[in-house]
Amino acid sequence: MAKTQLNVRVDEGTARAARERALARGMSVNRYIEELVRQDTGEVGRTFVEAAADFMKSYEAVFAEESAGAGTPPRATTGEDRR
Repeated sequence: MAKTQLNVRVDEGTARAARERALARGMSVNRYIEELVRQDTGEVGRTFVEAAADFMKSYEAVFAEESAGAGTPPRATTGEDRR
């Protein structure tokens, strides 16, 4: 897809917030703004999948650790267990 340059003016607080949010998500400010516009125009499905992938990548070590500790399967319960 061809790219078009778009220049916008925002106050310093908005610019700072955009930079901080983009950094926290590990993306450029340009990509962050593109994602916001896509969300606003209804491309939420793709954005959701990308955000979910970013989330999974961020917490990959935690998930791996939890999986490793899950060596014993949960015990099946019966009606007798509820007494």
